[in-house]
Amino acid sequence: MTRRNWIPITAVGVAAVLVAGGIAVAAVHPWSASEPDAGGASTPTSTTPPDGNRSAAQLRTDFLDRYVQDGRVVRLDQGNDTVSEGQAYGLLIAYAAGDEQRFGEIWSWTKRHMLTDDSLLAWRWTKEDGVADEQSASDADLDAARALVLAGAKWQDETYTKAGKTMARAVLDHETATTDLGRILLPGPWADSEPYRYDASYASPAAYRVLAKATGDARWTELEEGSSAVTAAVLEKTDLPSDWSQVHADGSVDPMPATGSDARVLYGYDAMRMPLRYAEACTASDRSLAASIAPTLRRTTQLAAQLDLGGTAVTGDRSALAYSARAAAEQAAGATGAATADLQRADRTAATTPTYYGDAWAALGATMLTSDVLGGCGTAGGSSS
Repeated sequence: MTRRNWIPITAVGVAAVLVAGGIAVAAVHPWSASEPDAGGASTPTSTTPPDGNRSAAQLRTDFLDRYVQDGRVVRLDQGNDTVSEGQAYGLLIAYAAGDEQRFGEIWSWTKRHMLTDDSLLAWRWTKEDGVADEQSASDADLDAARALVLAGAKWQDETYTKAGKTMARAVLDHETATTDLGRILLPGPWADSEPYRYDASYASPAAYRVLAKATGDARWTELEEGSSAVTAAVLEKTDLPSDWSQVHADGSVDPMPATGSDARVLYGYDAMRMPLRYAEACTASDRSLAASIAPTLRRTTQLAAQLDLGGTAVTGDRSALAYSARAAAEQAAGATGAATADLQRADRTAATTPTYYGDAWAALGATMLTSDVLGGCGTAGGSSS
């Protein structure tokens, strides 16, 4: 993962990007990107295609065995560093696996090396420098808080419950803002000025529900409602959600390029998490947001790791996440057979082109769509519950 700059531009600029493919911009604020470095770990490591039939349980075990070292989730394909998002994924996967020992090791390492005085997680850590970037990323904080309160309840460990509630309160206090569409999740405390930076794939209705139940804080319900409204506004603009958007105080939304060096507006490594987050939601209206992108993703069987907002591939790289994301959209639309086929494609892609990020989402995607162990309702699929 590289440190990137997020660039706010006007709606006119967005149109220029979408039509002309580039604009002049200047760096403003750093943000934590989720995508791998360009060209990273896309070379197949096996010439024998796997059958794509690993269970969610096996995918979880394989991720923990491959990437977790003494409690640290190591990005083996990206310089062996660690990011808060990875530690949070490790917590969710270990919890879903029922692996109390590794959960404890991951949280112990995270608490010792990445927990800040604000009760949020520093974004990046390296062996050479320790904390290399102190800024937090709200998707990691949200996932970690969710995992901690779930673990506290399951394993009757008050220390996990307390840590999860404390982090949850910090997310609300430092990483949210109110707009005319409601309360929204900011990518981090650094993004607290209007127009707000927004990543639809950070929002997690299921996590909001888990934390609302654990804390009794009504702001989680506000956040669930506001996030859904903004995500719907994002999807009204284009066929697929963009990796990043900007949200104005009046609730208007513009799709955005991710960085100053790349003026393309894409459905890529960030945005592909959005259908997974919403497919595991517990309301039919939220799941319908995930389902709404299925027709665009069905236009081709083989998916690239990045698409333009109309669904056309812009890279030859492959990622397991792309198939997990379409599986989520298909399941939310009620097409369970198609969802199963895409989970198998995600498994095969993860096996032939293993990456920390793709493997994490192969495991998480299968978990979210085949069980409700993480507190979501992904198995409801296209039902009206």
